[in-house]
Amino acid sequence: MIHASAPAPVRLTIGGADLHIDAPQGDGPPLVLVHGAWTGAATWALLTGPLAADFSVVAYDRRGHSRSTRGAEAPTRHRHEDDLAAVIASLGAGPVHLAASSYGALLALELAGRRPDLIRGVVAHEPPAIALRSVPEMEALFAGVGEQIAAGDAPAATRRFFEDAVLGPGGWALVPEPVQAAAIANAQTFLDMLADPRWGALDVAAIARHPEPIRITCGDAGPAWLPDIAADVAARLGRELTVIPGTGHTPHHTHPEAFAAVIREVLSSDA
Repeated sequence: MIHASAPAPVRLTIGGADLHIDAPQGDGPPLVLVHGAWTGAATWALLTGPLAADFSVVAYDRRGHSRSTRGAEAPTRHRHEDDLAAVIASLGAGPVHLAASSYGALLALELAGRRPDLIRGVVAHEPPAIALRSVPEMEALFAGVGEQIAAGDAPAATRRFFEDAVLGPGGWALVPEPVQAAAIANAQTFLDMLADPRWGALDVAAIARHPEPIRITCGDAGPAWLPDIAADVAARLGRELTVIPGTGHTPHHTHPEAFAAVIREVLSSDA
């Protein structure tokens, strides 16, 4: 059940956890923002304003992240997808658009395949679908980062992941300080992600059946494995890939106006 009503932030109780949902911002068709691993709704702070002129924008903290509780068991990706479906239903205004990044992009795409009735369109930035295109060096890095977290060194593990896996050297400094703090506090969620053997999988056939628009985006200034996988996902889905020049894995931090322009162009056509 929901413990408060819009437009104030709400708490949504589902599956043994309480999810924090920010108050909607702006007017227009509903657009839910789905964050990736480590972070929370705050990661979208610079993007919400540019989008609020065209959409009613809602961000939420996924289970176990920031202001949302985890529940008794490590959540699978399927559990996160069910949570997203519940968030959409709680808005009472579906179907909705989704804009999502990284692990959140996997959730958004998979839910589009599972529940097309809930979703009008998706912009998915650099979904790390390593089950479709294995990247052994990254898989080894992820395991090493997980070992650091388990050993109690979340700050070093978090910086290592951001620098070596998704942003490149010096990238940690580009992450806003509140997001850095949230990532360190949320490090346990990375272990939960790795515990799910299907975390990097996609049901390509089901997603490909979803009506337009679905757009895969990527940057051209970050580690190559992420845009390589993004291109592979787009090709397998038969959907367009948009490269956002000068960006990497977090355009919502570094180039929010450019990222918003792509989201607006893709999703406003279906508004």
